[in-house]
Amino acid sequence: MSFLPKYRPQKLSLGFLEQEILEIIWDLGCASAKDIHDRILADPDRELAYASVMTVLQRLTKKGWLTHKKKGRAFFWYPLISREQAQAVQSYEQLHNFLAISNPEVVASFADSLDTASIEQIEAIATRLAEVRKQRGEKQ
Repeated sequence: MSFLPKYRPQKLSLGFLEQEILEIIWDLGCASAKDIHDRILADPDRELAYASVMTVLQRLTKKGWLTHKKKGRAFFWYPLISREQAQAVQSYEQLHNFLAISNPEVVASFADSLDTASIEQIEAIATRLAEVRKQRGEKQ
């Protein structure tokens, strides 16, 4: 059942440009700094120095989002997790943080304020969790 990847970036927080560059790399599969720079500058209203792209790529690597390999004279950057895995990790962290700092009354108040569609989603999640736990019980 676990959609959470075993690998998680060390730092989940991303700035606007970091997120934009990561999205480009996810779209392309891998990319050189030139590929990314050209893609951003395809928007005539944008200005961005090539050095800024390199700085962000290095920052994303330090945060654990990217890795790179040298091919010829250029470096190509690859994501360490997929877009879907990143969404799962970020969602998990947000929910975990919410539950960790909230007392039961706050959580209940929040749940009580949800609309019908949200309540149906929560019920579907609860049903799925019950199924998973039942399967685990049968395997053990």
